[in-house]
Amino acid sequence: MSLPLEGITVVDCGQVIAGPTVAALLGDFGAEVIKVEDPRGGDQLRQFGRERDGVSLHSKLISRNKKSITVNLRDERGQALLCRLIAAVEADVLVESFRPGTLERWNLGSDRLKAIRPELVLVRVSGFGQTGPYRNRPGFGTLAEAMSGFAHVTGEANGPPTLPPFALADHVAALYGALGALVSLYLRDACGRGEGQEIDVSLLESLFSALGIYLVEYDQLGIVPQRQGNRTASAPRNTYPTADGRWIAVAGSTQSITARLFRAIGRPELEHDPRFRSNRDRLQNVEELDRIVTEWVSARSQREAIETLLAADVAAAPVMDVRDLATDPHLAAREAIAIVADEQLGTIRLPNVQPRLAETPGAVRHAGPAAGAHTTEILRERLGLNAAEIEHLQEQEVV
Repeated sequence: MSLPLEGITVVDCGQVIAGPTVAALLGDFGAEVIKVEDPRGGDQLRQFGRERDGVSLHSKLISRNKKSITVNLRDERGQALLCRLIAAVEADVLVESFRPGTLERWNLGSDRLKAIRPELVLVRVSGFGQTGPYRNRPGFGTLAEAMSGFAHVTGEANGPPTLPPFALADHVAALYGALGALVSLYLRDACGRGEGQEIDVSLLESLFSALGIYLVEYDQLGIVPQRQGNRTASAPRNTYPTADGRWIAVAGSTQSITARLFRAIGRPELEHDPRFRSNRDRLQNVEELDRIVTEWVSARSQREAIETLLAADVAAAPVMDVRDLATDPHLAAREAIAIVADEQLGTIRLPNVQPRLAETPGAVRHAGPAAGAHTTEILRERLGLNAAEIEHLQEQEVV
């Protein structure tokens, strides 16, 4: 079965996580992605996180479905090679995530790129956007998570602002970047626009938009939300410890679910208790409500608690770690984990493609390659360079 973005070519000049993930998402659905890396060690992502046998596991994930070439974009000859590549492969999308102004300093700004390929969609990912007083600051997901309001509302009420232990802002920004690329391609091709456009993706604004309800509440009610642990706009809603040292989560998001919860824990009278009759009542008495649920849950194993609550059609789930997820029967039945053959690691398990398209699903065709694995192939077959020319560029550290 053909993939839906077959025929689309993406040149990925992104670094680390957000920019390269935009390209990975497009590659998941069949776009040819050519990743451009620095000859001196490749994308800095290759130095992030854990390795196995010297191989970057982050790169295996985020460089999936890509080919890798090395080109020194700081060198005029490397810049010329990139321009030749864009023209030769008739690139549809170029993704970059350098600090604003870097491409312009390298004479690779949007004016030059558009002159080479008017149809090119240029996705520019940065910490704070291409304009504004913060544009020149170093921009990483950590800073966006701090400045977007996320860290301020995350954590226990008496604890510090809390950052996520994974690249949350980068992945949210990547989703917006991929959406922007697809909208631009649709305008170009289906709507007859004929030309690409520039897309400005800010890590700060992407995560800020995901927290948009806080702005609405502040604008209309003057409320500045504070940290409150796992609690939110409905109750009960929390994680609760079990007798075997594990945890479950319960979401009493509707009146009917809460009533079923009360019956399941042997306390049907609580449904008519004035402290708990409505969601507003429960929020005002949430400490006592959590104490009651905790008392019931903590007397049971995780499995017993979950089985009892699910049998009563209560919205409850185990708090799972990655060991649970790797062997979960539901994820296995839905093929949510792709098992991929890999030249360096033998096989590797990666999250499968999301979202699921019924007729034209995406696919993880291969994990990320070694840096520059396809340099010779692409320079020879797509740019027409001979062996002597490629060797000379390698000796000069241009590729």
